[in-house]
Amino acid sequence: MMSTARNNDSSSTRREAWGSLRKLPSGRWQARYPAPDGETYTARTEDDKPLTFLTKTDARAWLASMHTKISRHEWEQPATLAARRRSEAEAERARSIGFTEYAERWIALIRVEPNHSGKRRVIGTIRAYKSKIDGYLIPEFGNTPVRQIDKDRIRIMTDRLDGIPSPLNPKSKFNGITRPVLIVLMMILRQAARDGIIAAAPAVSVPKQELVRRDEDNEEGDYIATPRQVEALFAQTPRPWAMMVLLAVWCQLRRGECLGLQRRDVEWHPNGSATLHVRRQLNANTGDYSNDLKSAAGRRSLSIPKLMLGRLEAHLCDNVAPEAKAPLIPARVRGSVPLSNTKWGFLWADVREAVEGLPHRFRFHDLRHTGLTIFAREGATLAELMRRGGHADIRVVLRYQHATLERDRELADRMSERVASALAGPDSGPRDVHAHL
Repeated sequence: MMSTARNNDSSSTRREAWGSLRKLPSGRWQARYPAPDGETYTARTEDDKPLTFLTKTDARAWLASMHTKISRHEWEQPATLAARRRSEAEAERARSIGFTEYAERWIALIRVEPNHSGKRRVIGTIRAYKSKIDGYLIPEFGNTPVRQIDKDRIRIMTDRLDGIPSPLNPKSKFNGITRPVLIVLMMILRQAARDGIIAAAPAVSVPKQELVRRDEDNEEGDYIATPRQVEALFAQTPRPWAMMVLLAVWCQLRRGECLGLQRRDVEWHPNGSATLHVRRQLNANTGDYSNDLKSAAGRRSLSIPKLMLGRLEAHLCDNVAPEAKAPLIPARVRGSVPLSNTKWGFLWADVREAVEGLPHRFRFHDLRHTGLTIFAREGATLAELMRRGGHADIRVVLRYQHATLERDRELADRMSERVASALAGPDSGPRDVHAHL
């Protein structure tokens, strides 16, 4: 702190060749000096606190050192020097912060900061990130300084994660753990780089999502279940939960959407048809209902295909409680609690293994892909596919464009045959009408 107060007690002040010394009532000595900014300062510590000396010799030595500092143009105002020292100390403490402390700080940050699309992260996403931190990253790194987490440390962790058996298929070489844990770690390290704690995040390549396919030579059609395979999957699924298969393929629902359905979401019409209202999903992390669907387009109403109406009606009668909010897929027959994501995962692993001809590790989500592909083959436009599937991004729906093009090609060929037949006429002799066209 700057001090320009003048000392009026000349009897206690000792003029020096440069600056002055003053003996205080306590018996200690105070040093004062003229600074380059034209002000006179008393001696202060580097953290800007008053500094006095036990002896006059000590005070005189300090005064000489300050004179040398000024002559070398190294002097700073005491308040400025203290602020810089505090900033440097804070930066050093930040650079030495342990992983556990910084990971907790990162979780607190993403709770309030929007993601890249400008939206707040839903609570399920945050809980999923935190589960990776608490379950895998903190046990691995603990209080290791963030700046010490390099490629070698990450490689050791990756090898350890790869050795964890798959919870659904112990024989699989892919456990579904390594990639999401690495993604969360790299998000944390990239934020640490933005905060200046590390120079840059380690150049670690996160493995790509493994496709649930047999091999690289598969045709696209191999990824789609046939109607007979759908029927086989339905038959292999225990009765209280078999409706999951039909909802996924013929109503093109996501897993969480299927599990989030309630009796009131099925609206029956006088003509015997029915509408399905998708209003919520079952959160895989919390086990609770959530109105936060995958996108705003996820809230939709769908016509239920005729081929499953009878089975749906029987399912409602046999397995679903009569209350409006009763889960459509209950954990127990006519129960009030929905089947959990985890329980369905184990059921699905057994069901798909019992059906021949399915691609290796055929996912439940592939049923939704099957249904949307068949819907596209019936001539649905991309807009209709987006609405049916609850997609907000047309780039996702473009994967079904091959099916719409197949339908377009079929219609074009049918039109070609009809026009060719008309041009040939009943009296025309044999000729290549298509060549004529």
